[in-house]
Amino acid sequence: MKNLKQRLQRGEAVNGCWLNLGSSLTAEIVGLAGFDWVLIDLEHGAGGERDVLAQLQALEHTPTAAIVRVESSESQRIHRVLDLGAEGIMCPKITRPEDARKVVNGLHYPPHGNRGVAKMVRATGFGQHFNTYYEQSRDTILGVVQIETVEVLNHLDEVAAIDGVDVLFIGPADLSMELGIFGQFDHPQFREALRETVNAAQKAGKATGILFFNPDDYQLYHDLGIRMLACGSDATFVADGARQLAKRLTGLRESRAVSDFSSQPPAS
Repeated sequence: MKNLKQRLQRGEAVNGCWLNLGSSLTAEIVGLAGFDWVLIDLEHGAGGERDVLAQLQALEHTPTAAIVRVESSESQRIHRVLDLGAEGIMCPKITRPEDARKVVNGLHYPPHGNRGVAKMVRATGFGQHFNTYYEQSRDTILGVVQIETVEVLNHLDEVAAIDGVDVLFIGPADLSMELGIFGQFDHPQFREALRETVNAAQKAGKATGILFFNPDDYQLYHDLGIRMLACGSDATFVADGARQLAKRLTGLRESRAVSDFSSQPPAS
């Protein structure tokens, strides 16, 4: 484990991004790039659980911690990716405290949860260090619940107070959509929802997270007290890099065409 949970508990800012291509190669590239953590996305990403395993293996030798966003709070989804070696779970669309408690139950072994016990899994070194993993898991596995519905805004204090919920992570696209102000991240309603989320988390001694789309917004969110900060994804890195290079090459081609035309001798 790479101490992401302890770093957040100490109040450190940790920088991350999304992995949504389902590729072990882009996972390794991003893992070596200097991020503190990455989010392997099973909710909207291209890959499935089989691809999660390959991505976790690719990230193993990098300094980057691996969190997996599961599709729902169903315990079987949570158990499976934890057994594969994920260092934390993010669960979308939390609406009530009961949803958050269900997530936490899936994160931890009895008596603190209902996670199924299997020794011969990747997370425990295929049985070599199960006891150590069992003893340390409550202190190392990160529980992240997403704040992206209007209903959950009425239960922020209750959700934040749940033992095992470590991060309230704002989903800006879904939350702004539900508020009827899609994409208006500077709207007073959205900013107020951010402040309420941060306040609830801080009162409970928990962290807040957000995904944002412009690196220039980093200081804004950091100054609000948000410490789990994500920007970009492997898909956007590839798409942006490809578009920029293609645009540059097109410009060079057009400039050469003009130069070739101007250098032609005049017709006799």
